[in-house]
Amino acid sequence: MPLKKSQQSLKNWTKQKWRTKSGKKSSETGERYLPDKAIKMLSSAKYAAGTRRKRKATSQGKQRAKYTKAERAAFLRSTGKRKA
Repeated sequence: MPLKKSQQSLKNWTKQKWRTKSGKKSSETGERYLPDKAIKMLSSAKYAAGTRRKRKATSQGKQRAKYTKAERAAFLRSTGKRKA
């Protein structure tokens, strides 16, 4: 029996290695969690821009911050949802 869309999505998500660039907890560093492949696609400057956005949102009491355009593109390419 084929998996439901939500089940397949969760299965795919668990296969990805999510982390921060430093390898430390996001709550300690304020960095963005992204799939390992996406982190490798981003330049240091573009990753830093996303980290600044995440830290700003956190300082405002928000749990989430929107991805930058570069982060979103890298995320989609790394997960195979959009071709490079």
